[in-house]
Amino acid sequence: MAKSDSELPTAVGQTTTRNGKPIKRIGAFLVLSAVVLGSVFRPDLLQSVKLPTTITHCFHSQSVENRVSRILSHTPLIDGHNDLAILLRAIYKNKITDSSFTKPWEEGGLTGHVDVPRLRQGQNGGAFWSVFWLCPPNGTDFSDEVYTDSVTATYHQIDLINRLKAAYPDVLGPSSDSAEAVRDFKAGKLISPLGIEGLHQIGNSATNLRAFYDLGVRYATLTHNCGNKYADAALWEEPLRKAPPFWGGVSPEGRKLINEMNRIGMIVDLSHTSVDTQLDILGAGKSGWEGSKAPVIFSHSSAYAVCPHPRNVPDQVLELVKERNSLVMVNFAPDFVSCVESGREDGLPTFVPENATLAHVVDHIVYIGESIGYEHVGIGSDFDGIPTTPKGLEDVSKFPDLVAELLSRGVSDEDAAKVVGGNLLRVWADVDRVAAELKKNGEPVLEDDVPGLDFAEEHLPGYLDSFL
Repeated sequence: MAKSDSELPTAVGQTTTRNGKPIKRIGAFLVLSAVVLGSVFRPDLLQSVKLPTTITHCFHSQSVENRVSRILSHTPLIDGHNDLAILLRAIYKNKITDSSFTKPWEEGGLTGHVDVPRLRQGQNGGAFWSVFWLCPPNGTDFSDEVYTDSVTATYHQIDLINRLKAAYPDVLGPSSDSAEAVRDFKAGKLISPLGIEGLHQIGNSATNLRAFYDLGVRYATLTHNCGNKYADAALWEEPLRKAPPFWGGVSPEGRKLINEMNRIGMIVDLSHTSVDTQLDILGAGKSGWEGSKAPVIFSHSSAYAVCPHPRNVPDQVLELVKERNSLVMVNFAPDFVSCVESGREDGLPTFVPENATLAHVVDHIVYIGESIGYEHVGIGSDFDGIPTTPKGLEDVSKFPDLVAELLSRGVSDEDAAKVVGGNLLRVWADVDRVAAELKKNGEPVLEDDVPGLDFAEEHLPGYLDSFL
């Protein structure tokens, strides 16, 4: 039979009040109240607060479900890579005003892994919405003409997500920078920046890069499954295989473009790139180039040591990620989650389907966290860009289960909060800070080399002479 409060013994060494209640218990309540209020009104200050043991124990004595809910209500879960846009192109042909889209988007049941009810059920805080477009057929032809369709399609995909944001302003926030992202989360909106997936999408033009930034793109993956004028990729397509080196990492033009990305505040994303490209960007390449001035991300890549796929990040690169205060966001694509070395001619490993599970995804997160610190690992699902998902991670509603698995492995609430979104916000803020410093110091703009108006004489006789 349970005892009443008045019958419960006071812990040894505790001082009691006149009514017999321990002062430490009252003190703990007061501190806990201050923490809760502070987390609402000044969450920035809470990051530097070290809680007393009694308070920390209070949090950890909660159920795992309550701990997960608390983490996701205080720190936005930001998915580093969501391919909703390409699914909407494939299924709905970018038409998002008809009820065939709006009804399942608003009420649930949309084809794929994402809709508003599932986003809310999964306590999502936001995502980088990828505006992916395919590589051109000839992956080694880097001429401007080859990329015309890629650039046009990219504008269509950017317009699609921006129209979706305009149609649902209470759901999708503008998230123009890291500070506004935090404000969006506090307002109950999903943090919603965009990302391009390969520099083939800019069509060899820094002008397009800046235009994309102005339209809401906040990271640029340097390659997809094709190299380009700027950098080497990890894979080539048709057939899919490990890519041979073309530049041996980042090209001379690529170095200039990386500097421009740093200048404007475009996050450098190294997913899909070759190891040589990664080493160059992280300042450890053969050329001696310093690499990116700002921290970088891998928006959707996992740990090579757990699954030896060319799309995953090897240990030598993980150490550089730590040195550069950067971030690896673990991918859910089953092929990148569960595999073994095979010695195949195409350089790809053998998929092990039975290990394509939520638990194995967490194996990747824990491996990276234990290797280089939980400050350098996040989540980049690739939802709506992968045909199958790991068991237990069927869609965006399942994120709380992933956080629960982290906690069950002994990952602290504080570290779990870093993984779900705190780390990405930190890197994004650092990128914004570096951009502001470069602009303040007068870093020159990267200007495109464009032809003059020699054609004008043919179409407008005497036009040039009138200005000379």
